[in-house]
Amino acid sequence: MTTSSSNSSSLPSSKQILQPAGWAAPRGYANGVAATGRQVFVAGQIGWNAACQFESEDFIAQVRQTLLNIKAVLAEAGAEPKHMTRMTWYLTDKREYLARGREVGAVYREVLGSEYQIAMTAVQVVALMEDQAKVEIEVTAVVPE
Repeated sequence: MTTSSSNSSSLPSSKQILQPAGWAAPRGYANGVAATGRQVFVAGQIGWNAACQFESEDFIAQVRQTLLNIKAVLAEAGAEPKHMTRMTWYLTDKREYLARGREVGAVYREVLGSEYQIAMTAVQVVALMEDQAKVEIEVTAVVPE
């Protein structure tokens, strides 16, 4: 297990980025994260509001709302985006995700800041449980004791 020295100074002390020697640096995520503290598990969130209503069919609008929902659940545990260690994206259309990547990045930074030291996975699925949903994201965070 190797720690990335370039990122460790800006991270909470309970979070260690795992970057094997000789591997190309990932863009927008971490290959692995080790952390100690209180674990927080955020169930898959989708792009509807607090009343479980979709306000938009637009992919980016749903990504924004999904990230806002994640941030709200994290706050209930006293956690912030900087405490996130793992994020899994479930997408109904990988082509739209790839084509609108800059917009995804912009809304991510708008809502969660520039915390990209997270082990991330993105997969395309046939459908989500809510027919209108275009994205679902689950998160694990670790809050320092």
